[in-house]
Amino acid sequence: MVVAIEEIIHNIHKLMWSNTFIFICLATGLYFSLRTRFLQVRHLGRMIKYLFVGTGSKSGISSFQSFAMGLAGRVGTGNIAGVGAAIAFGGPGAIFWMWAIAFLGAGSAFVESTLGQIYKTQGNGEYVGGPAFYISKGTGQKWFGVLFALVTAVALGICLPGVQSYSMTSALELAFDVPKWIAGIIIVGAMSLVIVGGIKRLASVAEAVVPLMAGLYILFAMIIMIIKVDQVPEVFRLILSSAFGKDQFFGGMLGSAIMWGVKRGIYSNEAGQGTGAHAAAAAEVDHPAKQGLVQAFSVYVDTLFVCSATAFMILSTNCYNVIDHATGAVIYQGSIPEATEGGSAAFTQFAVDSVFSGLGTPFVAVALSCFAFTALLSHYYMAETNVKFLTKNKFARYGFALLFLAATFYGSVRSADLAWTLGDIGVAAMAYLNIVAMYLLQRPAIAALKDFERQLKAGAQKFNFNPRRCGIKGADFWEKKS
Repeated sequence: MVVAIEEIIHNIHKLMWSNTFIFICLATGLYFSLRTRFLQVRHLGRMIKYLFVGTGSKSGISSFQSFAMGLAGRVGTGNIAGVGAAIAFGGPGAIFWMWAIAFLGAGSAFVESTLGQIYKTQGNGEYVGGPAFYISKGTGQKWFGVLFALVTAVALGICLPGVQSYSMTSALELAFDVPKWIAGIIIVGAMSLVIVGGIKRLASVAEAVVPLMAGLYILFAMIIMIIKVDQVPEVFRLILSSAFGKDQFFGGMLGSAIMWGVKRGIYSNEAGQGTGAHAAAAAEVDHPAKQGLVQAFSVYVDTLFVCSATAFMILSTNCYNVIDHATGAVIYQGSIPEATEGGSAAFTQFAVDSVFSGLGTPFVAVALSCFAFTALLSHYYMAETNVKFLTKNKFARYGFALLFLAATFYGSVRSADLAWTLGDIGVAAMAYLNIVAMYLLQRPAIAALKDFERQLKAGAQKFNFNPRRCGIKGADFWEKKS
């Protein structure tokens, strides 16, 4: 029975992660980059500036807290274990395609996050929003918003927790010999303490943990790169040549490099899924486009910084292997045991340990645990937001919280393959729906960008947003404010 269910899950995964879906994700990122005239380049300086402008309020969190919340969801298992999986099944060239989807995805992240701000609402004294809200208000199709909310609650509440918790328990078991089931109980207990504090406590934890851990992780990677400086040019050459099928070992893996690079890139940076829009909507800002820019920058931090740090550690130390995902045949065997799981954090742990003997494994375990834990908290907040969209019944929300914690514990002791497969299905389902919504609602997002740039050109120090002036309907919060 269990085998049959797992086979059905794998078949659903193959159907959803087709070549067509990969093309749609790349094309969507390119389309919105063109529509916004590559704002990810033009407004790069302002992306960073607006991180630190503005403070929170009784109803909303600050821009930086929103950035940390969004980054908490993006910077998780995908940055360590996900990069290992991309290299294991797509070869080193997969990293280039992770970069490509991150650069293009910044355009998509701006659109969805700006929409999250435009159509946010205020409930129980807090700002809430996300795709379910902007779909319902922007398109007028309540059923579409309900569908997204249901899919997201299932994806973030049931499918994705196992990816984060399994990676944590696997890393802790390898580093400290902690049994998975014990680590799972500890994770669930710690999550419970934070969850009961609501969005303010979640934001405070993310604000404290994510920037510090990401900074330390990147610093550690830079130290290894300095030690292995002679390998840096070779790593760049390997990534670029493999990305286009020109490398002697990985020449036949062009399709796999693109698929796994895009797949793990989307899973890691979440651009196009709609998750970042939830965090964006909770922020206190004077113009929606500002938070759109902040969330676009979080895609850069996630993939171009943290994921790249992982990739360079793995490739410069030759601590990886590459296998054919379909047949299991080994294509390339690096300086690690042949049976090492590509979907785990082991590549990174072996890489760091090869330079700092005895230190690498526990460091990566701690880093991964911090990243994955804050990702779990972020995913819970986003899932709960969609449950709130569906029902006002507080007992239903309590029941969902228990279901989320149960899924987290169950995932912590299951196999990596099943955990990643369920996670991929959840990501794809959300992305399919949100991409459709982004195309339908692109005009309000672009109108907000043009309004922001008009005020910017006029030398405005403090911005204001009037949706009527931009021809936007259904933005109730901003209509009342203006």
